[in-house]
Amino acid sequence: MQQFYNTTYLERYGRPMEDSFLTLLWSLSVSMYPLGGFFGSLMVAPLVNKLGRKGTLLFNNIFSIVPAVMMGVSEFAKSYEIIIVARVMVGICAGLSSNVVPMYLGELSPKNLRGAIGVVPQLFITIGILSAQVLGIRSILGNNTGWPLMLGLTGIPALIELLLLPFFPESPRYMLIQRGDDKTARRALQRLRGWEDVDEELDEMRLEHQSEQAEGHLSVLNLLSLRSLRWQLVSIVAMNMGQQLSGVNAIYYYADSIYSSAGVKESDIQYVTVGTGAVNVFMTITAVFIVEATGRRLLLLVGFGICCVSCALLTVTLTFQESVEWMSNVSIACVIVYVIGHAIGPSPIPYVVTTEMFRQSSRPAAFMVAGSIHWLSNFTVGLVFPFMERGLGPNSFIIFCFICLATLVYIWLVVPETKNKTFLEINQMFAHRNQVEIQVGNAPLKPETGDGREDDAFKVTAF
Repeated sequence: MQQFYNTTYLERYGRPMEDSFLTLLWSLSVSMYPLGGFFGSLMVAPLVNKLGRKGTLLFNNIFSIVPAVMMGVSEFAKSYEIIIVARVMVGICAGLSSNVVPMYLGELSPKNLRGAIGVVPQLFITIGILSAQVLGIRSILGNNTGWPLMLGLTGIPALIELLLLPFFPESPRYMLIQRGDDKTARRALQRLRGWEDVDEELDEMRLEHQSEQAEGHLSVLNLLSLRSLRWQLVSIVAMNMGQQLSGVNAIYYYADSIYSSAGVKESDIQYVTVGTGAVNVFMTITAVFIVEATGRRLLLLVGFGICCVSCALLTVTLTFQESVEWMSNVSIACVIVYVIGHAIGPSPIPYVVTTEMFRQSSRPAAFMVAGSIHWLSNFTVGLVFPFMERGLGPNSFIIFCFICLATLVYIWLVVPETKNKTFLEINQMFAHRNQVEIQVGNAPLKPETGDGREDDAFKVTAF
């Protein structure tokens, strides 16, 4: 693609592009994606409250199909500006879908499967990355003639969703709590569960609705000022910042040079990269199957712990790999172990926990905040890391090591286990730390202990 930029510039201005300008264009093309993701995140709350979860996802396909066509024809149009604009639009699509899909699936899922189903979107993201890595092999589409087709293929999943999603039900929680449509919510729930008796789940939704009737639809400003949601909000900010500032993008940035220094031929590095992507997919599949058994909190702690240790070791191995022959092999091992750690916890679990920590009225605004933090952090790393790498070299990973450690300590001290609990029960767990009581009608709602007595319910939390 960089050659396309050079050729287009030469044809347009009659002189070759300067290296500094080429770097700037390439940086713009890359950074426009997370910037678009930030803009997409800002659209989450208004759209899901107006169009519903399913309606928003259908609308979002515009931001996938249109830029896919634009990127596909960019070479014929001889315009690199089209690619930059298309990257912004694809980013908007990613910003919306990365927030609305976990929200939609979390509201559809029974509480005993909510974690596993919540990890599935991240699984498909890793499959998409692996597919792009395979298609990006030089002998397939990763060449001067194949890249427009590869970029244009991004519209195919959107077309499939546009055809299939209309046959799926809208979120029963959205229909009952936000639309007040009891009959549609019941039909949707019966269809999803496969049986007629869904009264228990509907009663739980009504109880949640009663507990938040006074709040209505919360805006981001309301969310920031509401004491009863203070620690939930701080937690999702901490986890999303930790997820993106933990060095995951820097690891992939460094990976090619690490593989090269270990003696991997330049022509073979692309296959090693595909192997790393396959590890990412495999570990995310593992997370799907273990998240309900181990819980969210343990996977987050283990994942950030592995990433912390990997970054620390990588700093050492990158420093000494030129003087110690076998150290480059240890660097490769650190990269793979880091990918494993990130795939089982920091990558998928923050989305699951964001869904679970908030009730219906506050969830859209919460995802708006979480998504904005996620994409701004992504944008920041992409913008700052090349300068960090130039100034600090391998010592850059010490910074990521401390960020992983800080996030781990926060999760250990503050974030409770949320598996197999209703949204209302999870909010009750945070009520003690927020120093509030959850009200249902005019009476405070107190959770029960295991023997059925109303007692100090906060004994069961992980605070």
